[in-house]
Amino acid sequence: MRLARISVAVSCLLVSPLFVCGQTASIHNISARLGSAASPAIVIGFVGGFIAHDAAAHGGVQLAARLRNDYPAGVHVEVFENRRGDQAYREILRLLDADNDSSLSPAEKRDARIVLYGHSWGASEVVKVARNLEKDGIPVLLTIQVDSVRKPGEDDSVIPANVIQAANFYQPSGVVHGRTEVRAADPARTHIIGNFKFDYTQHPVACVDYGYPWYARAFEKPHIEIECDPAVSERMEALIRSALPAEQSAP
Repeated sequence: MRLARISVAVSCLLVSPLFVCGQTASIHNISARLGSAASPAIVIGFVGGFIAHDAAAHGGVQLAARLRNDYPAGVHVEVFENRRGDQAYREILRLLDADNDSSLSPAEKRDARIVLYGHSWGASEVVKVARNLEKDGIPVLLTIQVDSVRKPGEDDSVIPANVIQAANFYQPSGVVHGRTEVRAADPARTHIIGNFKFDYTQHPVACVDYGYPWYARAFEKPHIEIECDPAVSERMEALIRSALPAEQSAP
């Protein structure tokens, strides 16, 4: 049943506008990059604000749990606090080092299959980690930013050229709101799937208590709504699964 829903979501992304985004998303075929590399496919998520990496009420953490369940082998899924981007970067390098010789060969870099996603400050950290991997000559299959809020000293607006595809989901309301557009540093190498706008002023989403402090619930309501919006979560999950080896997905 879950895979059927994901299939529908992928079809929606391929052929239909997302809410009020005003554009149609298209997913380039990246399945050719899914070879028989010795290292696992890697999915790294970053939570926003001061949320803990294991705060199970949050959408990004729940998404990681579903992926772990459906990909018991061949895919490494982990969530980090947005302040631990350097730790996540080192973990990616460790996972790519298939022969454990403490260095990455050209083949180990070439065979990298990496997906990065995040919300708020976590989305900003996605771009930072992708940029660090670019310096090492390591490709990234997909980045997903959800209501991306730039962290001091970072630039979450330009997707580095080592990223094959990137998607940006945002909402424009409230004291805290996401970046409305991301662009490719090199459009010939990076496909921007889309900058997708969601508006909760007319169509609010009922969120359970995500453990946010009172001031966040009072002043950042739309920023929180996009995180718990099932429409956004399903599209994120569809995109991520499109970049993973389908044959390893649980029936």
